[in-house]
Amino acid sequence: MKELNNLPTALEEIMAKDSQLDERIREGLELIYKVFNAKNCTLHSLDEDGSFLSLVGQIGLPEKIAEIAKIIPVGKGMAGVCAEKKEPVTMCNLQTDDSGVARPSAKDTEVEGAVVVPLLNDNEEVIATLGVGKSGEHDYSEEEIDSLNECGQILMSYIPQ
Repeated sequence: MKELNNLPTALEEIMAKDSQLDERIREGLELIYKVFNAKNCTLHSLDEDGSFLSLVGQIGLPEKIAEIAKIIPVGKGMAGVCAEKKEPVTMCNLQTDDSGVARPSAKDTEVEGAVVVPLLNDNEEVIATLGVGKSGEHDYSEEEIDSLNECGQILMSYIPQ
């Protein structure tokens, strides 16, 4: 997975460009999306009081799901549970999940293998989440999760807090 090893460097180059922040975020998410061969990719930031995650950018979500994903309560859905627990949340097959972690509307994404990682500040507080969903079942490796964590930190270093 040579592309995975080069992903953080390539993302840093995109984010360092002299263009609008939303354009760089979109291009960065597109890069992650391509390298992970994903069906979707999302970036959420935590609101000031720590109750909700707000969608900063996304690639590949159906319009109906993108609308639902604009605001996610902490503790609900994969991103919300990830933010609450401060640890990655993965599912080999979101379509067959019966744990209650994935929200019912998440099945409408037609994603199976999914992962969301928390992005932590220097005080180990969650400031955002970064998620990837793939077609087909997929168990995410430690290398993939580490790469996604690194990408999230790069993205958040460019987003005003």
